[in-house]
Amino acid sequence: MSRAADLAAVLESTESLAIVCHDDPDPDCLASALALEAIALDTGVDEVTIGYGGEISHQQNRAFVNMLEIDLGHVSSVALEDHERVAFVDHTRAGGNTEVSEVEPDIVVDHHPDPNADGSDEVTFADVRTESGATATIFVEYLTDLEVELTTRLASALLFALHRERLDFVRDPTRREYEAALAVYPEADLETLEQLYGSAFSPATLDAIGRAIATRDRRGSSMVASAGKTAESDALPQAADYLLNLEGVDTVLVYGIVGDGIRISGRSIDPRVHMGETLIEAYGKLGEVGGHHDMAGGRIELGLFADDADDADALLEFAGDRLSRRFFEALNLEREE
Repeated sequence: MSRAADLAAVLESTESLAIVCHDDPDPDCLASALALEAIALDTGVDEVTIGYGGEISHQQNRAFVNMLEIDLGHVSSVALEDHERVAFVDHTRAGGNTEVSEVEPDIVVDHHPDPNADGSDEVTFADVRTESGATATIFVEYLTDLEVELTTRLASALLFALHRERLDFVRDPTRREYEAALAVYPEADLETLEQLYGSAFSPATLDAIGRAIATRDRRGSSMVASAGKTAESDALPQAADYLLNLEGVDTVLVYGIVGDGIRISGRSIDPRVHMGETLIEAYGKLGEVGGHHDMAGGRIELGLFADDADDADALLEFAGDRLSRRFFEALNLEREE
């Protein structure tokens, strides 16, 4: 049996399914959730609920949810225990990249490597393909194999997710991303995608990018910057992407205070740098970090850096030097005098 058939076999005996997106879900996660919902309904599941943790703060992600009319609720208001099965998409385990910590999944589909997974959890169905560039790629394969109807809404969501996850196929796409995009392209609404790409920055995101520009610390072709304190965690990767456009810079780390933790986001176009491994080396003992060759991120508890988290400026000044030092040391870059 194919992996798609294995998934369908699990869902055929399921009456209710809760699909859990990771915290601050992006288009790859959201489109994957929509695809799993379509497969579940096609196989006879009576009730499907999609939930997410954190916040949807990125302006494109908010537009993605609104324009495609995605029905989802915060996990705090979703009774996961009342569902027969729980599925994680675009992440692998409770307490990792999700605020869901007590409920273990029955179904896992992801493309991210998880250095903290010990393989001991009993999951009814797991398909984790680190060789894939997007979780949406895996779901396009499922939809094709199971001959599930590809609606315009679902095709548009998957095509946008494939482009955003691989940044328009600039950052290490695999052949599967191109094949998946070709498979959904005929049914997608390109006008909707154009509107999504034109989504405006929020003032908070522009403020975070501005702070990152003003605080940048460069050594060679690598750079670290602070986005300050922000309510929008998605502002950090956007700031990192922006700084990566600076001439002569190929590796960027941006950090900032979001909620009750320090968030970090890394980007690199240097083939010698594996950003996920770099962040694990620098901060693996301090918090949840990891990711891909070109992009990675994570979260570090504030208590590791300061007793008083109310003074964001003082905390960032205290933590910033240590975050920068650990990052540059992981890249084997000496302090410039």
